[in-house]
Amino acid sequence: MLESYFQNCMYFASNMLNRAITKMAEEEFKPTGLSPTYAFLMMAVQEQPGITQKELGEALHVTPSTISRFIEKLAYKGLVTTRSEGKMSRVELTPLGIERMEVIREAWKSLFRRYAEILGKDEGRNMTSMLYNLGKQLEDKI
Repeated sequence: MLESYFQNCMYFASNMLNRAITKMAEEEFKPTGLSPTYAFLMMAVQEQPGITQKELGEALHVTPSTISRFIEKLAYKGLVTTRSEGKMSRVELTPLGIERMEVIREAWKSLFRRYAEILGKDEGRNMTSMLYNLGKQLEDKI
């Protein structure tokens, strides 16, 4: 009875999934010396050099103050640099940041391989797409 109650609760089910995937991601990203969120931020900066802090916050779905803290920490580690353009602050990878991207990309691949072994490649991709779309749909309504 109790288990069926939780199986029918999106809040509980998504938190259970979040705990499991977070544990896996943290293990896979350990060699990078970064959390998965910091690594994703760096990937976004590599994909779009000069991206604004606002754009990064929107991509990561975090507040401006949180994105500022993330960037400050990565700048302190020498992985990113910022430059001001009027009211905007643009972010770029440093040479050290660029050098670290290979291990970061390998961690992302390793994470996908790990959960794809459990769920199957197609199911892993489909579930990721579905969760992203559901998150966007709910986020747009709150």
